Amino acid sequence: MAREKELEPAADAEGAPERSYREQLDYLNPIAQPLASRKLTRKLYKCIRKAAKHKQIRRGVKEVQKFINKGEKGIMVLAGDTQPIDVYCHIPIMCEDRSIPYAYVPSKSDLGAAAGSKRPTCVIMIKPHEEYQETYDECLEEVATLPLPL
Repeated sequence: MAREKELEPAADAEGAPERSYREQLDYLNPIAQPLASRKLTRKLYKCIRKAAKHKQIRRGVKEVQKFINKGEKGIMVLAGDTQPIDVYCHIPIMCEDRSIPYAYVPSKSDLGAAAGSKRPTCVIMIKPHEEYQETYDECLEEVATLPLPL
């Protein structure tokens, strides 16, 4: 028992190594489809970082939902390890109704970090902008080709 307590703080320390893509897949929700590949996940994080510099992202369920309802377009990136799924399970349905491409990535903490925040986030909308249009178009093309769940 004492040994377990010793190991817990080490895992939470900032110097602890991050989980690999393969390890993050163990924590996915059953609704996390379509899941971005490792390569696409890296591209999406890169695009999010660029969009965050230009203030072209919408972050969090409440904000994203508001702007979907207003008719804003972009790429929707959802975290696959969010619990409980009731928090954001309506977002993919809203995206499909409005023809907004979306994909899941394995980690909400990595998604938040890509947006330049210390807090994890479960959903981000990337809006198009001329400064990173090439990266955005690549991501849009790859996300649009992912198979939608039935």
